Amino acid sequence: QGCLPLQLSGTSSHTLGSGTILNLICTTHGSGDEGNLIKFSHMIRSLFIVVLLFAQASVFAEPFTLSRINGLPETEQVAWWSYFERSRTNALADAAAVQAEVVALKMTNSLKAPSGGDFKTSFKTGDAWYAGGEAKQLTAVVLSYQTPTGGWSKHTGYIKGPRQPGMLFSSQYEPGKPPHYLATFDNGSTTEQLHFLANVWLATKHEDCAAGFIRGLNFILAAQYPNGGWPQVYPLEGGYHDDITFNDDAMTHILELLHAIASKEPRFDFLAETQRQQAAEALARGIRCVLQTQIAQDGRKTGWCSQFDALTLQPSSARKMEPATLGGTETAHIVKFLMTVTNPAPEIVASIEAGLKWLGEVKINGETRTNVAEKKFFAASTNGNETRWARFYNLTNSKPVFPGRDGISYDTFEAMAAKNELGYDYYSSLPGSVVNNGQKKWRKMLANQTKK
Repeated sequence: QGCLPLQLSGTSSHTLGSGTILNLICTTHGSGDEGNLIKFSHMIRSLFIVVLLFAQASVFAEPFTLSRINGLPETEQVAWWSYFERSRTNALADAAAVQAEVVALKMTNSLKAPSGGDFKTSFKTGDAWYAGGEAKQLTAVVLSYQTPTGGWSKHTGYIKGPRQPGMLFSSQYEPGKPPHYLATFDNGSTTEQLHFLANVWLATKHEDCAAGFIRGLNFILAAQYPNGGWPQVYPLEGGYHDDITFNDDAMTHILELLHAIASKEPRFDFLAETQRQQAAEALARGIRCVLQTQIAQDGRKTGWCSQFDALTLQPSSARKMEPATLGGTETAHIVKFLMTVTNPAPEIVASIEAGLKWLGEVKINGETRTNVAEKKFFAASTNGNETRWARFYNLTNSKPVFPGRDGISYDTFEAMAAKNELGYDYYSSLPGSVVNNGQKKWRKMLANQTKK
């Protein structure tokens, strides 16, 4: 404490944002000679190779470095340089805000934020609950944890009340340690808080909700990459957090929110037309990125990977049990979102059709769930009548893969479960609603639009 973080990583002082926030700038940086105050400490990125039983190579996102930006076409470099500088500036601002409180209160260290579950309310837009006392109290808590940059962390203990002065904005790291998930789109964070604020504003017209929402919208706009994607964490934290992230529907949730804004839903009436236009433009860039990242096998479009390298748009890996693979659930939710686009361009229709076809081809029938030694197994059974989709599919042949926490990808769930702790969803039936009812509604919508 008394120092501000600067995002640098890797084995070169010119490496950007691909590792943890490593270096420190003392709070006496007001002298103007910031370079004299930077203490460089280099870290070695630890790499691991996920062993795939049927010869699928793991792909890791390369570090977000100056040399990689300089390797881009000259017409693209300026935008990426600007993005990095904006991320770095915002990281410093977030750190400075907490540090100023620590100094003002003469604290020896910042306070750890309380931990909690994912943020989500069960009430629908327009419900009377949003005008009541509980919503008012929760609004104060939510706004107190909005970072200076405008986003929110995940797993914050809102039940403990508003953030206290000198307290970290995230429960995901300890005081004195580098920020972790300081503001993120993971687990519905930031987008869920913004939906909540818009719903409270609709019920109360309270200006603090509108102001907090606008700050959050500006956060989303600032976090968008020049190519239209979004990282999992912003300001950039490093590692797979910098990847364009569809995992757990992070980017899909952003697109859904922007689409609602661009569609002029009444709960966003406090926004100026210029802000709506900015949201619409960000939405269009995001959809272009979605179309660009759809994986092709032998020239035919299929589904989407959970993460993509920010600069190359190539599939990449995250944690040990998250290799570079096609995602069943993520693909279904992306297709579901694309189906909401009215008067879709031919390339959007083609993308949806390809996604639906792939989901139809990779569904898994005839398996049943059984418990063996307190572990849930999915095995072939003549009595099995459920339809599921695997969470992970091989990038080259679309066969299901089951990566374990041991860093090995197995060709059956049973083989993986026999050697690993579970607690991770390897199957889902959720894509079924998209393939069946969702597809029917979409085709009906298309037919009606064609008649007009």
